[in-house]
Amino acid sequence: MMDFPAPFVSSRRTVEDAWIDLNGHLNMAYYGVLFDRTADDVFEVFGMGPGYLERTNCSTFMVEAKFTYLRELHAGDEVTSTLQVLDVSDKCLHYVQELHHADERWLSAVMEALVIHIDMSTRKPAPFPDDVQQSLYAIHETHTSLPVPPQVGNKIGIRR
Repeated sequence: MMDFPAPFVSSRRTVEDAWIDLNGHLNMAYYGVLFDRTADDVFEVFGMGPGYLERTNCSTFMVEAKFTYLRELHAGDEVTSTLQVLDVSDKCLHYVQELHHADERWLSAVMEALVIHIDMSTRKPAPFPDDVQQSLYAIHETHTSLPVPPQVGNKIGIRR
């Protein structure tokens, strides 16, 4: 069995000037861009890297995502993200990512996500290929020992 990082840690990415909003910090939409780009590193380990769509005519679609913003990022800040697999089925992957300032290590944001595997010829859910399923289940097993971030599973609402 292969050893997998627990959690995965992405390569560094830089907050771009064009992503800064009128408040002088990273616009909320670009947190999604950073989470997506940093997840690319991990999806390659899953067996779903850049050539996956071409090779299998399959992809993943985001079903649901929830963001929690904790601390501002600014132009030029470098970030990394961790990714922890929370659950897997034959067609779905549930994971959480935490976005950290790369040098100072403080937590900026958390994204909990659910993706579904899609056959692009039918645009309908389809099982992950066997090799990908095996990787995902093995990674999930490795990640079950990790503490789950407190933001996972929280509902949105006003605290009273």
